[in-house]
Amino acid sequence: MADPGTAGFRYRLGPGDRLRMAVFRVEGYEAEVEVLADGTINLPRLGAVPVWGLALDEARQRITKGYDRYLRNPLVYLDLVAPRPVRVTMLGEVQKPGFYTLSQAGQTAQLAAAGPGAGQTTVASAGWPTLVDAVQRAGGVTALADLSEVVLSRPSPVPGGAPVEYRFDYQQLLMENRSTVNPLLYDGDMIRVARAEVPKPSDVLVRTAASNFAPATIGVTVVGEVVAPGLKQVRSNSPLVEAVIAAGDVNPLRANSKEIRLIRVQPDGKVDVRTVALDPSAPLDSPANPSLHNGDMVVVPRNGWTRFNDFLVQAVTPLGPVLNAASIYRIFAD
Repeated sequence: MADPGTAGFRYRLGPGDRLRMAVFRVEGYEAEVEVLADGTINLPRLGAVPVWGLALDEARQRITKGYDRYLRNPLVYLDLVAPRPVRVTMLGEVQKPGFYTLSQAGQTAQLAAAGPGAGQTTVASAGWPTLVDAVQRAGGVTALADLSEVVLSRPSPVPGGAPVEYRFDYQQLLMENRSTVNPLLYDGDMIRVARAEVPKPSDVLVRTAASNFAPATIGVTVVGEVVAPGLKQVRSNSPLVEAVIAAGDVNPLRANSKEIRLIRVQPDGKVDVRTVALDPSAPLDSPANPSLHNGDMVVVPRNGWTRFNDFLVQAVTPLGPVLNAASIYRIFAD
């Protein structure tokens, strides 16, 4: 398949493009202008000239034809000084679907370092925006994303023409080190990341989480019998045990680690509650150590003795010093 970043593409002018125009050896006709919202530029002597949708040489020919009425054989120069921002649509399994504006300068890219436990490094890039830039701008892919089915839909350069679709299998790139492309994006492109129909194997989850397609961290709330409950930032697709450790681990005297609740709000709004008998040594995404999604809540409950003891304290506190501990237990033992 041809590279969609360059194959058959000619840049088409639109609102926001900045142009510089001059006529060879004719003073007073120089101008640096911006394509306005109505698709026109304002030029000396000609006034408003529509250029929206034209390639640069087509716009130059139109301007030359306009100056033919005033000048003999005008030689027009037309340069693109600064292209307009690239506006794209992100759909599917990304953290924040919607509309995004990507500028040519100031892009960021995350490079995944090699080796076990390696982190991600964020570096600046001033190149033309790419598909990966757009995925990162949308917060990265979700845990349900199918990277073997990423679709780039590009509007036809011909008015009224059908859009052209390009499909990419980035899962093979991650798993098999196969060559693929990171296409350049153009104004009006739409990117759709498919949702996986079946749960992904743990090795796919690990490779995806370590790549620059995934968000650097996800937010998981841990409450209950842990040392430091609250909202925790953990790596994308982390196992349950990592969130528990981020919360300071379970309280060994009070927690029931065999009945941990994993609460997840599904995309359709339904709430899924799963009971997990946590096993820190279990592999990622196993029943005893499931992978986490952004927004999950982990509830570590009290064990039976702690529940009884807490109830006992609440029940007898109003009695004050009237009863001592020994007499209380004799009462409950009767």
